[in-house]
Amino acid sequence: MSRTPLITTLPTPTVAASQGATGRGWDDHATARRVLRATAVVACAPYLSLKVAWIAGSRIGIPEGSVLLDNGTTLRAANAVTVLMDACVIVLALLLTRPWGRRVPSWLLALPMWGATGLLTPIMVGFPAQVALRVLGVTSAEAPSAGRPFLDEWVFSVVYGGFIVQGLALGTLFVLYARRRWSHLWQGHTGGKSAALRGRGQRLAATAAAVLALAQAGVHLMWAAGARSGLSQALVREYDADNALQDAAYVLYGAVAVVGLVLLLRRGGRVLPLRVPLLLAGTGSAAVGCWGGWMLAAALIGGNAGDRAATPLMMITYAVQMIVGLLVLAAGARYFARRAAAGPAS
Repeated sequence: MSRTPLITTLPTPTVAASQGATGRGWDDHATARRVLRATAVVACAPYLSLKVAWIAGSRIGIPEGSVLLDNGTTLRAANAVTVLMDACVIVLALLLTRPWGRRVPSWLLALPMWGATGLLTPIMVGFPAQVALRVLGVTSAEAPSAGRPFLDEWVFSVVYGGFIVQGLALGTLFVLYARRRWSHLWQGHTGGKSAALRGRGQRLAATAAAVLALAQAGVHLMWAAGARSGLSQALVREYDADNALQDAAYVLYGAVAVVGLVLLLRRGGRVLPLRVPLLLAGTGSAAVGCWGGWMLAAALIGGNAGDRAATPLMMITYAVQMIVGLLVLAAGARYFARRAAAGPAS
């Protein structure tokens, strides 16, 4: 994740659900939730501090000649947006641990959590993998000699380390919250009555998602294997093992999303706990969809100009990733709606 633009720029209730509505049972793990909340908030500090400093005009962590200095107005605007995005982590941590958070409409919590999962998961997976490549001597921490400097290396370690802590704390808080509020929706097993909740629209969404996931996987695999067709000039010049790892990860996230959705909707085969396909579909769709949307937005806004401008193939690939994520999200939301309407018997 060393050169990504993220730096720059969730009827008939069961007993558990009834306890969630009245407040009984929410005191379990109260101390752990307070600690996790504080951890998530503190972990936002490095990123927010740097962003505020950059907005104020500081160049801390930005070396001379950095591409980030080419357009100060665009950089400040991008930094302001990402400050708001990371501040949402603090809001989510409060929502998941405070009494008023139990009354928030499901969708108003589920969608931001899906987005946070999508933006943080690739960092939580990719950054440690990139560090491992450097320890093994496969890649170097130094920027390619042919390219211009970007950020001081310590910035990535501090910021991405904070993101990893945010993801772990926020994810654990969400699991504790979901166990109390929505356990009646994700308990059970695949197949049988659970599969009967699928509809024609869900099957179509799963099919479309599979086809599009295969398409974007082909492009990313092509780049990871060494082909440079459709990449910007700057990426062609600077492409290394870190970039190849990132491209391979997009293939993985798309595959995980589709596999999770297929397992959720299938009728036969091995019976699995519902939480398995839900975890796969939710995490995979968020990772491939949100990062595709983020990269597409960065390309359309024009944050990368000149030889760094995204090519048509890059923009199409990002758009396809975003569509894959949204298709899986929509099919999963429809499944939950049908399950909630069917009641505990489902």
